Amino acid sequence: MLTNINTSQSIGEIVAVLPRASEVFRKYNIDFCCGGNRPLAAAIQEQQLDEAEVLQKLEEVRFETRELTKRVNLREMKSGELIGYIVATHHAYLQKALPETGELTAKILRAHGSNHRELFRVHKLFNNLRTELEQHLIKEEELLFPLINKYEAGPSDKLAGEINRVMKETEEEHEGAGDILKELRKITADYTVPADGCRTFEKAYSMLQELEGDLFQHIHLENNILFKRYEL
Repeated sequence: MLTNINTSQSIGEIVAVLPRASEVFRKYNIDFCCGGNRPLAAAIQEQQLDEAEVLQKLEEVRFETRELTKRVNLREMKSGELIGYIVATHHAYLQKALPETGELTAKILRAHGSNHRELFRVHKLFNNLRTELEQHLIKEEELLFPLINKYEAGPSDKLAGEINRVMKETEEEHEGAGDILKELRKITADYTVPADGCRTFEKAYSMLQELEGDLFQHIHLENNILFKRYEL
């Protein structure tokens, strides 16, 4: 467990050893998946955040986490186990959440699009994201993860090179998904439901926000933990 938190540490490192730090980073819109290599100090400075306040929130989470020492330490999992966890937890979630959220964004566009033109952009962005993610999951499950498992069974320079090539493509796709999520959050004013929004509107924005949180954690596990083991 992380015992001392300081702003010189990378954002990804902090979340890797203190998973609940992701809750704090989401609150302050600090990118911990695609921007995980940056030191925390850089994000605080760029976004003009109160450093003492951010560190205090992280310390509170660290203290609470000490009481949960029996939790699975994802960073200590073997690669095959971590891949299994990612597929069973995050891939399974997306398989269910993407079609459900797609239906909701279409419904609110039809019902409220004339009064809330931003919903046309929300609908388009989400469907771009959905298409990218559906292909991305197949690439991971049918190409990247089998390559990693094969390497674990019998390491070779050829396999390592192939893994790095596919990992680079995957990280670029993560970056693209992160950009779409940031734009969705911006055009929805942090998923603020308008006064005339119905329950379906609320559910759609709630699902989009939940999907964002799960996807950021998903990308973090890959970029900052799993992929780090195979970088050349």
